[in-house]
Amino acid sequence: MTQTKNPHVLETESIGKLLIQYSIPAIIAMTVTSVYNIVDSIFIGHGVGPLAISGLALTFPLMNLIIAFSTLIGVGGAAISSIYLGQKDDLKVLILCILTGICFGGIIYYFLDEILIFFGASTSTLPYARDFMQVLLLGNPVSFLFIGLNNVMRATGYPKKAMLSSLLTVGVNIILAPIFIFHLDWGIRGAALATVISQSIGLIWIVSHYLNKNTTIRFKPGIFKLKSRIIMSIFSIGMSPFLMNVCASSVVIILNNSFMRYGGDLAIGAYGIVNRVLTLFIMIEIGVTQGMQPVIGFNYGALLFDRVCKTLRYALIAGVSIMTFGFLLSQLFPSAIVGMFTDNHELMNLSKFGLRVTCLMFPLAGCQIIITNFFQSIGKAKVSIFLSLSRQLLFLIPFLLILPRFWGITGVWSSMPMADFISFMTTIGTFMYFVRKGLLFKANKTIE
Repeated sequence: MTQTKNPHVLETESIGKLLIQYSIPAIIAMTVTSVYNIVDSIFIGHGVGPLAISGLALTFPLMNLIIAFSTLIGVGGAAISSIYLGQKDDLKVLILCILTGICFGGIIYYFLDEILIFFGASTSTLPYARDFMQVLLLGNPVSFLFIGLNNVMRATGYPKKAMLSSLLTVGVNIILAPIFIFHLDWGIRGAALATVISQSIGLIWIVSHYLNKNTTIRFKPGIFKLKSRIIMSIFSIGMSPFLMNVCASSVVIILNNSFMRYGGDLAIGAYGIVNRVLTLFIMIEIGVTQGMQPVIGFNYGALLFDRVCKTLRYALIAGVSIMTFGFLLSQLFPSAIVGMFTDNHELMNLSKFGLRVTCLMFPLAGCQIIITNFFQSIGKAKVSIFLSLSRQLLFLIPFLLILPRFWGITGVWSSMPMADFISFMTTIGTFMYFVRKGLLFKANKTIE
């Protein structure tokens, strides 16, 4: 097991150095996830066609649900594995991932056409969405195992190995996808197969880790024997990210149906392209928040509030800078960005317009994301969850139901920056309330 740094470094080391040290690995991990999805979209857009991009976009809610269920087990299992590390308890995530992956994949596969039509598929886009998801669902247990066991590996002292496993899958996918799509002419099924194979290779790497006798947690007799106490603990800890991903899935369903109603199949494809670009910058931002959490959490617990404030200030500068950079790129070079995904003239025009509109409040969103995660870092999880979900449930969905009635497809695109603005104002108002009431930096415990 790798040696962790002395935690007291968190209260003595330079804040800037700590933030960089903790954020860079997280940013790399988050970026890898986005690149993974962008590569698929680029190859599909140029190798299969614009309607295939739309078909791929229709699968986003299902992809979010896969992530939701895998993180339900993976995040909860990672936390429980850390807690029980000293007790040498068996690794129970394996069987949970297998069972959930088979059950979820089987149910979705059986009702796949009906689900995709509900998501907004037309007769033109349904074949592409179906072909892509059928392959992914057959490989669903592999996806669940890869995500779940990788999270546990990261939480039990092997963050670099976990990062390398993600990089390995992306590298294999980048090699296989163009071969399957362009050379073997397997179309969108080839893209999905490349994803499943790359995750399978990544899973082999992870399994070899757990078979190593020198690792802290490894496969051993009794691994398939489930304990209700551990299962309930895993589900309770993983419930928060699970609900957030389910919420995101619900919003994408509404978005896809709105784009279909007011713009047609290519409008859904345009959202698919824009979504990939937005997600890249948001994932980088989340990497910053993951880097700041241990620094803020430790110093908050040690009552070193000056260091907490300084970390928050640096994180805000970094977060707003990242999102501002994304805003500038989207406003100045939309043709170059969209051109990576497609050369279809109509789809490019729809995507360029959508990209410029949806990124209008990016700098404010950068601030909102950092402050929301700041509340989580200081133990105010309920406030953080409320601020995270309010953007989707309280603001975005009502805008999506109202604005398109007056502005058509422009109203669908405009709903997103308007929700970002209201969410920013709500977050700032909440933060100022806690500051004025003295609830953020209240010394409610003493140092032993």
